[in-house]
Amino acid sequence: MTRINTRRTAFSGVIAALYAALTMALTVAAYGPLQLRISEVLCILPFFFPFSVWGLFVGCIIANLISPYQLDIVVGPIASLLAAICTMQIGKLGRERLSIKALACLPPVVINAVFIGALIAYYDVVNGEAEVFLSAFIINGLWVGAGQSIVLYALGLPLMVYLPQSRIFDRLSELYGR
Repeated sequence: MTRINTRRTAFSGVIAALYAALTMALTVAAYGPLQLRISEVLCILPFFFPFSVWGLFVGCIIANLISPYQLDIVVGPIASLLAAICTMQIGKLGRERLSIKALACLPPVVINAVFIGALIAYYDVVNGEAEVFLSAFIINGLWVGAGQSIVLYALGLPLMVYLPQSRIFDRLSELYGR
């Protein structure tokens, strides 16, 4: 288990603030079926820094305070937390191979597609008919998954390859450990 300390808590706070700020600054693409949340690129951090899980969770709570879907304040952060924990666990498999890094991008895509797809479908379906909900869930889930895939594989995966080679990564690793 990761030891809690002041530096890691502060780092998580910065992640939370960055996630919330990026999401809220780009609200046009942050809410709805096709979510292109640039802030979701931060979902790669638990792969390298397990303690960043809580920063993503809190950042998502803050960002979802302005979501048009009231339940998103609860559902979104839970989805983010589960995805971050899965990404963190994949990071324990090794951090060098590209295939492992690509796999680590998958939990935020799949988990958000399911959770947020269901959330949006819930709000789209007026009478709660099962057939209508299922269709809305599949369509919204695919849209959410597509948006997540774009952000995580077009931005996140290259960042996962570049980040360990950067001086800032060395400095962060030195300050915060893994």
